[in-house]
Amino acid sequence: MPKQRITKEMVIDAAFEIARDSGMEKVMVKSIAEKLNCSVQPIYSYCENMESLRRQVAWCAKKFVQEYIRTHIDRDDLFGSTGRAYVKMAKEEPYLFKIFVFQERENITSLEELYVSETNPDIAEVIAEQMNIPIEEARQLHLHMLIYTIGIGTICSVTSSKLSEKEIFYQQELAYQAFLKQVLKEK
Repeated sequence: MPKQRITKEMVIDAAFEIARDSGMEKVMVKSIAEKLNCSVQPIYSYCENMESLRRQVAWCAKKFVQEYIRTHIDRDDLFGSTGRAYVKMAKEEPYLFKIFVFQERENITSLEELYVSETNPDIAEVIAEQMNIPIEEARQLHLHMLIYTIGIGTICSVTSSKLSEKEIFYQQELAYQAFLKQVLKEK
């Protein structure tokens, strides 16, 4: 039987699956070789270094998160369902959520820059239209909920998956109401 040819994509896919199942700290040449049932030589030949491979895994995690959110949102409740989708994802895929959240964002020096880089600007327009508020207030509300959702998602990703979604979504709703009240008061 001929030997299986290991490709760069196979190495990245194996590293991603290891990270997904066990966390980024388990992505090592030896664990990738074991997963691919090969020697470490092909892994070394495709990876300039482990940091480069981990960046590729983080990119795959970001794409996974984006696709997960896209397929779990309700177009009729874009704003609320997006926040709930992030929390569900954090509970279902805690290692990928942590990789996504904790990856370094280079050249981000303000929350505004974070907002622009991490969100879909169309959502603020939808929020403004649905709530009949100015776009700047909608962006502020969206930023507040982004920060809150990342925080509560992080809690979900590092605690038992037995946390009640009902309780978490209730807390999200309370935060939303408080942030909305503040935005409307400032208006």
